[in-house]
Amino acid sequence: MVNQLRHWLRKSVILLVLPVSAILLMDAWRAPQIPSDFSRVAVQTLDGESVTLASLSEERPLLLYIWASWCGVCRFTTPEVAALSDRGENVMTIAYRSGSSDEVSRKLALRRNRFPVINDADGTISRLWRIRVTPTFVVISKGRVISTTSGWTSSWGIKLRLWWATIV
Repeated sequence: MVNQLRHWLRKSVILLVLPVSAILLMDAWRAPQIPSDFSRVAVQTLDGESVTLASLSEERPLLLYIWASWCGVCRFTTPEVAALSDRGENVMTIAYRSGSSDEVSRKLALRRNRFPVINDADGTISRLWRIRVTPTFVVISKGRVISTTSGWTSSWGIKLRLWWATIV
């Protein structure tokens, strides 16, 4: 009985370690190459507000969500990010090659999304940061990148990353 229990425990550990390792490797491979001075550069939101990511992340961790209106996976993750923003979480988003500011505003209004957006209409920010995949999630605390991930992630995954940023 003890041998059988060890056997199943070993198999369970292997079945857990393999997917987690694959996820971590994919995140490392697809991670954006964010310039060291990114947090001090002022960017403008659709509302016309000029902000820096350092100032936004000074008090509490900031979730920076890079998305695109044409991204299939973003259709699933954007409502989760919008819900976090509605609940008062610190969220800033970047619309990657999703059209003019007016077009992005109309698309957001259509879907009733009310979160702050930086429009990267020509892909300048994404090119500078070497964003390869949408959606991409970047957690920033006190102007420092704490974690990045791309592709689909659950709301619990996002919350866990934001929580982690408060203790590191």
